[in-house]
Amino acid sequence: MLETLNNIDTEIFLAINGQYNSLLDFVMYWASNKFIWIPLYLLLLYFLIKNYKWKTLIILVFVAILITLSDQISLHLFKNIFQRLRPCHEPEIADMVHLVNNKCGGQFSFISSHAANTFALAVFLIKIIGRNYKYFTPLILLWAILIGYSRIYLGVHYPGDVIIGTLLGVALGYLIAKLFFWVQIRFYQIKDNNANQGLKFY
Repeated sequence: MLETLNNIDTEIFLAINGQYNSLLDFVMYWASNKFIWIPLYLLLLYFLIKNYKWKTLIILVFVAILITLSDQISLHLFKNIFQRLRPCHEPEIADMVHLVNNKCGGQFSFISSHAANTFALAVFLIKIIGRNYKYFTPLILLWAILIGYSRIYLGVHYPGDVIIGTLLGVALGYLIAKLFFWVQIRFYQIKDNNANQGLKFY
């Protein structure tokens, strides 16, 4: 069963990775570069400040926790345990893999940390501010999908790596968003109780 799934995963990977051209090489290479998205992160920060004011500092703490969890889980509970070689390191298909700028990355592939991290952030922000902006949800999901797809195109991940990374990211983004709202509710409950008792809340 696992061998069959692996074969299907490899066939889909080779089909996607094999459809390359110079324009897509350029787009996908930069889509996977975290620094190219700094303007987007600043725009998201602006949206958070606009909606949450000083509470944005608390949200950023939750974002830091979220990305740390996503990154470390994908590394220590998946990559280091399953030790699935990246397509570009896999001897059986390495010669068929199209690489851009000869960038292959680390040794292990399963799961995609890029996919886990971007979908974790996307889902978290959808829960936090998604309903306040009409096109926010589809646009940020398209952003996450683009990054996930770029990892396959660039020859560093199989589709299965990206899919499972996406599921991990979605789950973590949802759970950390729920935790944020729970903390907010608890914060105001404590504040209200202290006010009712004539105490000053700090």
